[in-house]
Amino acid sequence: MDVNKFFNQGRKFFFNDRELTAEYVKNNCKEELAHVMRVADEVCRQEFKFDLRWDMEQTVEPVVFKDKIDWLYMPGDDPEFIYAFNRMRFWICLGQAYAVTKDEKYAETFVNQLSGWIETVPHIPENDKAWRTLETGLRMEYWIKAMMYFKGSPAITGEVMDKFVASMTEHAEFIMSVWNWYNMMSNWGVMANHGLFVAGVMLPETERTKEYVKTAIKRLDTEIRLQVYDDGAQWEQSPMYHNEVTQLFYTVVILAERNGIELPEGFSERVHKMALANVYWQKPNGEEISNGDSDEIDVRDVTTIGAAFFHDPVLKGSGYPELDFDSAWEVGAELAEEYKNMKAEHPQSLTLALADSGNIYMRSGWTEKDTFLHFHCGTLGAGHGHSDQLHIDLYANEEDILMDSGRYTYVNKPERFEFKDAAAHNTTIIDGASCYNYIDSWECSHLDRAVNRACKDFKKYAYAEGGHIGYMTNEKGGVFANRRVIYLKPDIFILADEFYTNGNHSYQNFLHFNNKGKLSETGSGNWKYSSSKNEAQILLLAPDACTKKTATRLSRHYNAVENNETLETQWNAKGSSFMFTVISLNRAGSFEETKVQLIPLRSNFKNWTFKDSQLQALKITKGSKDYVVVVAHEEYATPTDTYLVDGCIGFGNVTVFDKAAGETEIGTMLNV
Repeated sequence: MDVNKFFNQGRKFFFNDRELTAEYVKNNCKEELAHVMRVADEVCRQEFKFDLRWDMEQTVEPVVFKDKIDWLYMPGDDPEFIYAFNRMRFWICLGQAYAVTKDEKYAETFVNQLSGWIETVPHIPENDKAWRTLETGLRMEYWIKAMMYFKGSPAITGEVMDKFVASMTEHAEFIMSVWNWYNMMSNWGVMANHGLFVAGVMLPETERTKEYVKTAIKRLDTEIRLQVYDDGAQWEQSPMYHNEVTQLFYTVVILAERNGIELPEGFSERVHKMALANVYWQKPNGEEISNGDSDEIDVRDVTTIGAAFFHDPVLKGSGYPELDFDSAWEVGAELAEEYKNMKAEHPQSLTLALADSGNIYMRSGWTEKDTFLHFHCGTLGAGHGHSDQLHIDLYANEEDILMDSGRYTYVNKPERFEFKDAAAHNTTIIDGASCYNYIDSWECSHLDRAVNRACKDFKKYAYAEGGHIGYMTNEKGGVFANRRVIYLKPDIFILADEFYTNGNHSYQNFLHFNNKGKLSETGSGNWKYSSSKNEAQILLLAPDACTKKTATRLSRHYNAVENNETLETQWNAKGSSFMFTVISLNRAGSFEETKVQLIPLRSNFKNWTFKDSQLQALKITKGSKDYVVVVAHEEYATPTDTYLVDGCIGFGNVTVFDKAAGETEIGTMLNV
């Protein structure tokens, strides 16, 4: 095939001007460029380590091939290396290195490895691990992107282009033949069919490539309507996979917009919602939360692409102030000045809910130094979800404090379940069992349902609530688990855990801490997390409970594991039981002690003291702050009633009295 015909067929690519974008990243993205250049040079030496930001299954140790590359080589027990290897994301690095340097070694390496793969990994059963639909779809994007960087290189001959186009056509025909219910509901379907779309748009136009585009759009529209909730979250409850899918849909909307291809009604709007979901769950340092099968990844590049494409100031507010390396290549450096001058905004509310997926976020503000809490009460999210009902994440003073333990591995071995289990999350298990029972790495035999969700924001407070029925079929008698999260802005959180039952049960509550700090016991039920940035006080109130510090592990990235410390609180109870956790935040060096006590409430109508099973009240003092927080575990006003507690008269299900502000009547009813 004539090489010039391929590169000059009138199709518009992601960037309009390769040289302009190359110059931009050289001048403005030096750190990211250095990383890409390192990867490209390693690939030239046939050294492969997957440590790019969006490598889904990262590796720590490089794999080196001294002679011929074995594309099906599997180090250790994890086939994920084979899968990642056969996506060839690293070939894009070769292309970007060529665009910046014009060094032909990068083009020659690309051609040699491309030709070698095509010759040695045909689509036959023996090579199935390289030809999963997921990898096939990603290759269509990655190979075509890589090729576009090499325009003008003498290494790209007509013979090479013939091989390339023939292989891409084979890839597309394979995906055309595969479509079922699994593709409709899985990120695999998006990965496969977005690649089909890219091939249909960028390969030399024929009647068949038009069919690729038409078929891909139809399938992708079905997938986005099924897989993406109205709140913008991809249903698998993994921010990492959400962002992988978001980037694939970006590929579709960008190429469609640039080439005048019409997409179904509502398609682009739903992609826009996916971008906005990142704004909600992005921590103040720009990273996604590590829920489900996710890693610690700075998602601002994804948000930046969305802001530039959709011209959205709210996305800009959570993105980078200027185009970063990846976004420059995705939207083109010609948009750099426009993006830089775009106004940056933030959502008006500091408490936000992704209501359909069951995720609630509380903040003290939108700067890197602000506090952030995430509360999960939603669906499992299939194979990539974890047993994390009622789990919380907490970030303050530029640091994680309470963390999800991560994912570590997909291999069906004990470590997989160590990180998926409820005990690896900041929640409570009952009778030593998780609320989900796992059959293997991906499937469960016992499922759950989240219920009773609520979310409200107030000037001085925020409130969230949620429960689940995962323990309702417990052999020792059903238990309904409910958690309330009360935020006394800006520095005090209260977790009220409620367990409703008639039976005898044991409980284990877990709080997993960042290993950047240390835990120390400062009194009965009183602990401190101390680091270079935080001195957080943790006060635990549970009847006849025992709290201990245990050694656990966390995984920030796939294949990487670290040691950390966890607080485990255990108790037994007959009938319903309740636990309070108060977390008081302080910047390191500015510790101010918080004191908490349970105080009695009296009925103003009946002149008796309410039972703990009806209402409980916390008196919380910190410096000049003085709060009374009332939580009702059941209805209590019959025929009519109010309560009296510490000189305060009120009503409601959850009420806060700011006594330092003189509040002694009504207070603020967070939940009525």
